[in-house]
Amino acid sequence: MRPLDPVDFELIKLLKHNARATVTELAAALGVSRVTLKSRMASLRADGIIRRFTVDVAEPSDQDLIQAVSFLDLKLTKVEKVHRELKRMPEFTSLYSTNGKWALIANSETKNLAAFDELLNKIGKLDGVTNVETCLLLTRLL
Repeated sequence: MRPLDPVDFELIKLLKHNARATVTELAAALGVSRVTLKSRMASLRADGIIRRFTVDVAEPSDQDLIQAVSFLDLKLTKVEKVHRELKRMPEFTSLYSTNGKWALIANSETKNLAAFDELLNKIGKLDGVTNVETCLLLTRLL
């Protein structure tokens, strides 16, 4: 993986603001050619810096997903096993290792509360998980 330069950081910033911007728009904003931009984007994707493109829905609806943040305490000898198991569960949108009281923070999305309850049960039964604290995300403020 090559080190990121200021153009890479600016590209990532622009994509965070509008992941649907065209190659032409992004290249013009960065002052690089379309070929250079495509090459940089391909490199960032190949290196895992850019993992996915997503939609940020502004208006709430009856179809909103149940979103939650779970804080997990793990047996130190089982950390990698738990990480692998959680990565296989499509409900998780991101996983973070952390310091402090919790070993892992996991963001999840489920279609309804029943599916969320099922997910919590699956997490609690994983070998190596010693404690889970979960917060539902209610109103987005920013």
